[in-house]
Amino acid sequence: MLKKLSERTGLTQTEIKVIGFLLITLFIGFTYKTFFKQNGNEQTREFNYAKEDSTFLNSGSNSDTSETIANSNELKNKDDVLELKNSSKNFSAKILPAERSINLNKADTNSLTNLPGIGKKTADKIIELRNQLGKFKNFDQLLHVKGIGNAKLAKIKKYAYIE
Repeated sequence: MLKKLSERTGLTQTEIKVIGFLLITLFIGFTYKTFFKQNGNEQTREFNYAKEDSTFLNSGSNSDTSETIANSNELKNKDDVLELKNSSKNFSAKILPAERSINLNKADTNSLTNLPGIGKKTADKIIELRNQLGKFKNFDQLLHVKGIGNAKLAKIKKYAYIE
């Protein structure tokens, strides 16, 4: 029977089974609502939980109920709740130096870490390479430092110079 119906409608047998299931479920739900459920004239019951809340809040304490509820309902500052103000880690944004302000042949680790994309380890590697070469002759020599590629070199060139 499904095969014939499938050929007539152009639907697969699985699709016909799913549609049949949905139609049967819809029919059963409509029948249940019509014959077994009341007309929907029921009023929604509302319950006031204030008494239970005060009992919960006062368990283990001798304070006044109204005072406890008032204190518990105070809104806290979002920063206080998330503890953003007293963060244990202090992150500081890197302040970029002025253009062409760092001489790669004389800069120390602190100066080099101000360059974009350069951390302490990379700065140490730059100084180590500079000591091996004697001094830098061009920016392309920085490509020998692990962690510096063409993209990072392009950013560094804006803030550094070689003398």
